[in-house]
Amino acid sequence: MTSLDHPVEHRLFYCPEAPAIHPHAAEAEREAIAWMDHIGLWADDRQRRRLIGTNSAEFFSRFTPRAGEEGLQVAVRWVYWGFIFDDLRCDAGEFSTRPHEFLRMAGEAQRALESPWHVVVDDPLVLALQDIARSMRDCATPVQAQRFVHAHRSWLYAVAWQTANRAQGRMPGLDEYTVMRSNSAGGEPTLALLEIANGSEIPGAEMDSPPIRALTEMAILIASWDNDLHSHVKESRESQAEQNIVNVLMHQYGVGEYTAVDHARALRDRVMARFLQLRDTVLTRPCSPALREYLACLGHAIRGNIDWALNVPRYTAEDGARPAVPAPRAEAAWTADPCDVTAEPLPIPAITWWWDEL
Repeated sequence: MTSLDHPVEHRLFYCPEAPAIHPHAAEAEREAIAWMDHIGLWADDRQRRRLIGTNSAEFFSRFTPRAGEEGLQVAVRWVYWGFIFDDLRCDAGEFSTRPHEFLRMAGEAQRALESPWHVVVDDPLVLALQDIARSMRDCATPVQAQRFVHAHRSWLYAVAWQTANRAQGRMPGLDEYTVMRSNSAGGEPTLALLEIANGSEIPGAEMDSPPIRALTEMAILIASWDNDLHSHVKESRESQAEQNIVNVLMHQYGVGEYTAVDHARALRDRVMARFLQLRDTVLTRPCSPALREYLACLGHAIRGNIDWALNVPRYTAEDGARPAVPAPRAEAAWTADPCDVTAEPLPIPAITWWWDEL
C-alpha cells in the first residue's frame, strides 16, 4: 500500500494561497548538493540519497520566491542540514529515546552555532552547522543572525521535550502537544530564515509585536499539523505510534482514525481562517516593505509546504530516497471553504490569545 491509496484520505486542503517557487530552485539544489559532498554531510550513499530525497531546495524555494541568491543558498543548506540532523539525532538513532544525552549533544550544537569561528566539538554535523553559520553571518545582519540563533534554541528545546515523552512511552494531550509541536517541527528557525533570504531586516517594533508573533506562530502550527497529516499515512503503514496530531486526538478522545483526521482538519482550518483574517487586518495598517514581504512569505510557506509534501520521497517513498525515474506529481484537492467555520478561539489555552483584538 502506498501513501496514495491509504484509506485515510488526507489531500483536501483549505489554503487560498497561490503556488509559487523561486526561479533558481534547481540551481540552489545543485549548489547545495555540491556543498554537502564537499563538507561530508553524509556517511554513506544511502544517507546521501535520502537527504537529496528531502527536496530541501524545492521546499525552501517555495517559501521565498523572490529571495536573493546568496541568502537563499544559506537557507537551503540549513534545511538540508536540519533534515539529516532530525533523522540521525531526533527521530532515530542513539539520542532519540535518551533525553539526557540528547540535551548534552544539542547544547554543544547550539553553542557551536552561536560561536562558529572556533571548533566547539569534533562532530561532523556540528562542524557543518558552523560552516552554515559563518556563511549566514556574511549575508545577514547581526539582528537577523541572532533571531535565527534564538529560534534554533527553541527548536532543540522542544525536540528534547518530545524525546522525553518518547523515552517514557507517553502520548501528550492536545494542549501540551500544540505547544511542543509548534517548536519541535523546526518551523521557527525555518521561518527565521525568511528575512535572511529576502535580504531585508524587519524592524523589531514590527517583528516582536503581538500580531506578527501570532501570525508567525499560526503559520508554524498550520504547517506542523499539515506535516502530521502527511507523515501519519507513512507512520500508519509502518505501524508507528509516534507523537502526531492524529494519534494525540485518538488517544485523548478515544476515537478512531477517521474521526481523529476530521477533527485535526477542523482544528487546522480554524487556525488557517484566523491567519488570513489577521493578516488582512495587519496589511491595512502602515508597515515596512520588509514586513509586507515576510507576511507574503508566511502564506507561501503554508502553501509551499503542502505542495512540497505531496511529492517528497520523505513521505511518498519506502526508503525516503528520490527514485531514479520521477513518479507523476500528486495533486492536492483544494477547497475554498474551511471545514469548520466556527469563529471562536480554539479551546487550547496556549493559543487562545491569537483570537484577541490584535
